[in-house]
Amino acid sequence: MDDIIAAHVQLAARARAHGVKVHAATIAPYGGSEMYSAEGDKAREQANAWIRTSDAFDGVLDFDAVWRDPADPTRIRIDLHIGDHLHGNDAGYAALARSIDLSVLD
Repeated sequence: MDDIIAAHVQLAARARAHGVKVHAATIAPYGGSEMYSAEGDKAREQANAWIRTSDAFDGVLDFDAVWRDPADPTRIRIDLHIGDHLHGNDAGYAALARSIDLSVLD
């Protein structure tokens, strides 16, 4: 996790050095997919907690919160993925789009 954080901090610093705002998105759940593992999900949760609280970014897009199934936070809501538990469907991507406060891009 330390390497991931260091890379994000470095990327943000380099972008800001060129006058670019830096926004980050949380990692969406992926339980039920072929890629899922409990260890990987723990790392996803740790990364998301850091993204949300680090103040390393000018804005955070909390895609995890938008897609997360309240009944099982390791999974995308059934109505928002294409059936593979990994990729959004049209409703899923529309939900992500609606979740973005466009003023963070100013």
